[in-house]
Amino acid sequence: MVTHVRAEAQGDERGALLSFLAEQRGGIRRALLGLTPEQAASRPSASELSLGGLLKHVAEVEQGWVARAKGEPPAVKRDESNWHECFLLVAGESVEQQLAYWERVAAETESYVRSVPSLDDTFPLPNDPWFPPDEAVSVRWLVLHLIRETARHAGHADIVRESLDGRTAFELVAQAQAG
Repeated sequence: MVTHVRAEAQGDERGALLSFLAEQRGGIRRALLGLTPEQAASRPSASELSLGGLLKHVAEVEQGWVARAKGEPPAVKRDESNWHECFLLVAGESVEQQLAYWERVAAETESYVRSVPSLDDTFPLPNDPWFPPDEAVSVRWLVLHLIRETARHAGHADIVRESLDGRTAFELVAQAQAG
């Protein structure tokens, strides 16, 4: 798992952006190391966030944004009646299943970003009240947005994990590198 992005290892802008995204994904994956299903579902901090729920959320969000950029519907449709389910593992869902799903999503993201003719290519933002009407954003914006979204939730995952068992990100990096 990536824990540091080396400047010389990127080669180009697409590679650099994708490497920073992979680095942030690693933070969330490491926060789940060695947990039981009960621990991954628990909410030990003042928030309603669980590590399993954060994992599911970032995978769904990434898939949805890439689908939007490609002009496709998201794999999972969320609306006002079920939006909260993207933060919960429900019956039949496991951390292992969500990690495998996120791996597939990550591969699709990389394939898409590497295949577009230009990072300046655009797609329309959703028609939601929190976005400006009739605005388009670039593929570059998409990847930067995914980095920001994933990094934000990697920070949440650090806090939730430390609240669970006292394990810090540094300890989890060492555990991942040893294993």
